[in-house]
Amino acid sequence: LAAHPGKAWGWQDSRGTRLFGQSCHRPVGQRASQESGSQGLPDGVEYIPTRKKGKNPMKPVGVAWYSLYARTRLGYLFYQRQVKKARERYPHGHSVPQPYCFPGVKIVPIPVLSNNYSYLVIDTSSSQAAVIDPSDPLAVQAAVEEEGVMLEAIFCTHKHWDHSGGNEALRQKHSSCRVYGSALDAIPQLTNAPCSWHSPLADREKVSVGCLTFEALATPGHTVGHMVYVLDGSPFGSPPCLFSGDLLFLAGCGEPFEGSPETMLTSLDMAVALGEDTLLWPGHEYALECLTFASLLELDNSALEQKLQWAVQQRQEKRSTCPSTLGEEQTYNPFLRTHRPELQEALGMWQGGEEDSDAFRARVLKEVRRRKDLYQAT
Repeated sequence: LAAHPGKAWGWQDSRGTRLFGQSCHRPVGQRASQESGSQGLPDGVEYIPTRKKGKNPMKPVGVAWYSLYARTRLGYLFYQRQVKKARERYPHGHSVPQPYCFPGVKIVPIPVLSNNYSYLVIDTSSSQAAVIDPSDPLAVQAAVEEEGVMLEAIFCTHKHWDHSGGNEALRQKHSSCRVYGSALDAIPQLTNAPCSWHSPLADREKVSVGCLTFEALATPGHTVGHMVYVLDGSPFGSPPCLFSGDLLFLAGCGEPFEGSPETMLTSLDMAVALGEDTLLWPGHEYALECLTFASLLELDNSALEQKLQWAVQQRQEKRSTCPSTLGEEQTYNPFLRTHRPELQEALGMWQGGEEDSDAFRARVLKEVRRRKDLYQAT
């Protein structure tokens, strides 16, 4: 991963930061290194166009279905069926895990369901850990036991079962574990649990787990209460890490089920503002689908073509495609390129004489989303 100059991220123990766990000394050292795998484009990789798509349980099939999935017990039953089928089809996960280590921090991607990712984030000095979006509690618990850590926090990006379905089982297993998320979403174990268990978060509120500090950012659009979590990497000499849930994927973004294009654009801009060196850890393995779609919009984007070649190789070997960086994403992700003349021209769109630039970008985002939905349906 290429490092770019970005925003400075200092350790803060300011008002609004939630602290628990033992005190610690924060190591300072080299920048992030991988335990395994390479983020470079493999030499000699042949470009193999593909339209193979990951199965997306939330693909648009109508308002009625979304309401059933998100707001009724039928959604939970559908989620349970997803879990059962995925465990049978992918007994070791849909991808080969590629843990990342920084001095004092270990991030373990946990491949769950057919294309989701949960993330176990470990403070290696205290063996305290947090998990982001625990879809399958058995897979998360297996990772916790393999790493020999204490699970102290669950961070949920949003209410959908494929991101929150494991909350209850993990809470029962780990009595000191707290569930964090937005009070605007009906997150399991957050809105209907004893006060000692649940912790609704406000925008830009911080939570500490051992030596780790996470900042919650409100990013509505996919759901009204969607949040992302940013791990402060500066105490460890590493870039910040963005756990983006269904806001942002490699070369893609989530469906705005509960928000307008304008709302989604504001949330995406907030993510981009974190800095080019920020590592992106998305909630789904959608790289091939998203990159292939993007290549149909921008035919002469060399960064996009190279990333697609790399992703093809990774997926042929069942390896994860995350993380990328926000700097990388801005070179090929059409949902982050609404300001780029080349994308606007490819879409046949031009800004009106008196049209506000952000209003025009929202129109561009809406058109990219429309075309992506049509692409998914073919």
